[in-house]
Amino acid sequence: MIYSQLGGTPAGKRLERIHNSPNFCNGAFQNIHSTPQLAEGYNFGKVMFDFFFRKPKNIKPPKPIPFVKTDLKTLPLKTDLLVWFGHSSYYLQLNGKRFLIDPVFSNSASPIPNTNKPFKGSNNYFAEDIPEIDYLLISHDHYDHLDYETIKTLKPKVKQIITGLGVGAHFEVWGYDPELIHELDWNQTLELDNDITLSTVPARHFSGRGFKRNNTLWLAFMLQTEDCNLFLGGDSGYDTHFKEIGNKFGPFDMALLENGQYNLAWHYIHMLPEEVLQAAQDLRAKSLFPLHSSKFALALHAWNEPLAKISELNEEVNLPLVTPRIGEVVYIGDTSQRFSKWWTEIQ
Repeated sequence: MIYSQLGGTPAGKRLERIHNSPNFCNGAFQNIHSTPQLAEGYNFGKVMFDFFFRKPKNIKPPKPIPFVKTDLKTLPLKTDLLVWFGHSSYYLQLNGKRFLIDPVFSNSASPIPNTNKPFKGSNNYFAEDIPEIDYLLISHDHYDHLDYETIKTLKPKVKQIITGLGVGAHFEVWGYDPELIHELDWNQTLELDNDITLSTVPARHFSGRGFKRNNTLWLAFMLQTEDCNLFLGGDSGYDTHFKEIGNKFGPFDMALLENGQYNLAWHYIHMLPEEVLQAAQDLRAKSLFPLHSSKFALALHAWNEPLAKISELNEEVNLPLVTPRIGEVVYIGDTSQRFSKWWTEIQ
């Protein structure tokens, strides 16, 4: 089972295409700027010591996470909307097409059973709840974004897959038809059905499911229609790319950005809340949906700190925050929709 979860390794024409990428150098994909895994003053030994012996008591919620059980299969397809499943998994309807982004519905965000388990109440959506999907988008191949069990179970429902260079090797090993897989480099565009344009842009992160790192590409997506412009961010540290993307492609009606599982030790690859707000402003986002929290404890902050902190910091910025409960329907373009600070209710 663990071996299956590791996925595949790029080879043949796939590997040749990787080697021809301008973002692949010295045997690995590279970020725009130098990106150490750990920040200055930190080392792997200290980080592991903190993980094992300095975890805060409130790293997990004391009560189940509240959720709404929405019947996704009966949602009107002509309505542009979004439903979050916790962490970075969500369902999206746009221009009559169904998208699923980084779905993780299993009981572990890890190849090792019974580790990185979801919080109680946060894992109440499963593959059988998902309707037929026109486009499955995968930002990168880490276990909390690309889940073997979920991907295998979803297979009969997925029409097309869009992801970064090399990630398709995992899907092929897991039984997907290569004809369904679109692997893109940064700064590429696909014209989808129903007048939807998908583009890929850089992120500042890394990849890998085994010991070998950065042999597949990490990225973010943009989805554009005549009436809507969305930024679907994958995991990323803060860098100049947000400003460049905002200047070239903004403003965005909504930016979905990771805000959670951060630490000063690895802030080059995961933004801190203040950096998330800055990134949203760089993108010229009209609203911000902070993701990457409320399901797994992959860092050392309190479970509710990401949403509490960004809400506090946003009091000075006053950017509309999209903070639904898991499963609550978000209506894209409805600026009158309001969301409660549900995380404050769990004491």
